[in-house]
Amino acid sequence: MEISSAFASGFQGFQRASNAVTEATVNINQQAAQSSNQRTLETPIEPTLGPSIEQSLVTLGNEQINAEANLKSVKTADEMLGSIIDLRV
Repeated sequence: MEISSAFASGFQGFQRASNAVTEATVNINQQAAQSSNQRTLETPIEPTLGPSIEQSLVTLGNEQINAEANLKSVKTADEMLGSIIDLRV
């Protein structure tokens, strides 16, 4: 196992999770704004394509778990690198 690949994998996974959290947050805000506008205008607005608020909340929770798992892998790789350096010194 290469330590550098563990770091890279962890950071890439965290970046993907971060992007997905951003996307889910944008979807939630769009759906909430659309719902608010519909209540204010009291006229039916054609729904936009995309995930519902519920789907976006589930995605948000899943991606939080993914981000935490990837950060743990980076932390473990860091600890292993520290152990290897201590052994070689």
